[in-house]
Amino acid sequence: MEDRIYWLGWQFLLPGVGKRLWSLVEYFGSPGAAWAASAKELSGAPGIGTEGPGGLAQRKAGLDLDSLVAKLEASGISFVCYSEPGYPEKLLSIYDPPPVIFYRGRLKAGDSLAVAMVGSRKPSPYGQLVAEKLAKDLAAVGVIVISGMARGIDTIVHKGVLAVKGRTVAVMGSGLDVVYPRENKRLMEQIIDSGAVISEFPPGSPPEAWHFPARNRIISGLAQATVVVEAGERSGALITSDFALEQGRDVMAVPGNIVNPLSRGPHRLIKQGARLVEGAGDILDELGLEKLFPANQPGDVGSIKMSAEEEAIYRLVTLDPVALDELIAKSGLSPQKVMAALMYLEIKGFVRQMPGKFYTRTGRNVF
Repeated sequence: MEDRIYWLGWQFLLPGVGKRLWSLVEYFGSPGAAWAASAKELSGAPGIGTEGPGGLAQRKAGLDLDSLVAKLEASGISFVCYSEPGYPEKLLSIYDPPPVIFYRGRLKAGDSLAVAMVGSRKPSPYGQLVAEKLAKDLAAVGVIVISGMARGIDTIVHKGVLAVKGRTVAVMGSGLDVVYPRENKRLMEQIIDSGAVISEFPPGSPPEAWHFPARNRIISGLAQATVVVEAGERSGALITSDFALEQGRDVMAVPGNIVNPLSRGPHRLIKQGARLVEGAGDILDELGLEKLFPANQPGDVGSIKMSAEEEAIYRLVTLDPVALDELIAKSGLSPQKVMAALMYLEIKGFVRQMPGKFYTRTGRNVF
């Protein structure tokens, strides 16, 4: 794209919420035409900001676009513009999409099958347990899990996905060369290896406070649904859920202890109509199972469709509880495939999970 390098330059000059850049490009007709504008011509354009056209023109003149591209390549940071192939499809439809996205790792077309999970930076043990289990269960059946790599629920979610070798995407509130929080450096590297870390903020951008509410619209925008695990009444997680509603996405919430202040956010959402989440099955059901899990080679079980793996696992489960490890050993399947099959069987109502990773059949028999 001819204007690609100019989109990049403007993203460095006018980072963050993209409406300033969109207004500027609309005024001049293209990012290249805006880049060629003089200080006098910029004076009539919207979205310049408090520095005025003179200050913007001066900064623009001091920016070497070829050097910017070279520095990005040297640091392993890629970028994609709004109108290019490879730009996340779900962001195309949100209000104020970022004109340019910087990323490390891989952006994939399949990332559209995604759920965002957000919550408190200081979760309770209950919140930690639930966030980890939901993340693992969703990742085990191939759902991409989006979060913000912040302390607390975000970090737990990313680690849960990685533990089952799933794919997760982290949306940063800083440049991709600025690890925040610092203790998540190793986590960030792991996410890059198997998923992606993205940001609308150019390299070198510090984690300023206003960046995080802005980036929340991207977290929700990348996903089909946003799940809130624990959140206080003024939590940033609720900002993400507000963005999700504005974007026409589903909002779901995990209930908690009524005396825990971190339950107030999710409970408020549930009162307002958010889907109550007790397990990953609730999330998958809300999204539409026929789209998520088309049956592969259905077994001969009448009108019930199962994949061959689901049927194999179902035959090993009895009315007496059977341990997960035993199912893995007897089936000869990978742990991820066994967990995926169990998840789907549980959603269909054929299998029930018991405490301690034991499984038993329900009263509904398909054979």
